[in-house]
Amino acid sequence: AGDGDCGHTHARAARAIQEWVRARSPPAAPAQLLSALADLLLEKMGGSSGVLYGLFLTAAAWPLHNRNDLPTWADAMDAGIEAMQRYGGAAPGDRTMLDSLWAAAQALHALRSPGADLLQVLATAVQSAEAAAEATRHMEAGAGRASYISSAQLLQPDPGAVAAAAVLKAVLEGLRS
Repeated sequence: AGDGDCGHTHARAARAIQEWVRARSPPAAPAQLLSALADLLLEKMGGSSGVLYGLFLTAAAWPLHNRNDLPTWADAMDAGIEAMQRYGGAAPGDRTMLDSLWAAAQALHALRSPGADLLQVLATAVQSAEAAAEATRHMEAGAGRASYISSAQLLQPDPGAVAAAAVLKAVLEGLRS
């Protein structure tokens, strides 16, 4: 929307996660890690992004309670997106963070194939998310803050879509290191 809110909100989340990791070891179990991150973001991130990430992570944690194989991570991504759509009201193509996440999820479906290489699939998912974020530049906003602004004034990619792609890229870089 051009007011810097998305960047401030994500910076607040990043600082909260850094402080959290310095203060204690994050849970090792994926479901507990995602649930703890959801709680942290709901409390500290603020804004609609904090609520949406909280919903996403809470829903994504459910499939991971009993299993932790690669196909289940694809299921977790789908569950998170479904929750965002149900409670947030956006759909792919509405010029929101959901555009990046949905594109990444489509690529992550390759995790359901036997012998899938996690880092290779995740790299493809990041590329898909980044391309989807860039594509929002030319979309009419159907949801979110941008839907209240004239499309003639929306000259940049959706900030939430760009931020979601950046978060996925950070996950990939973290796994690589």
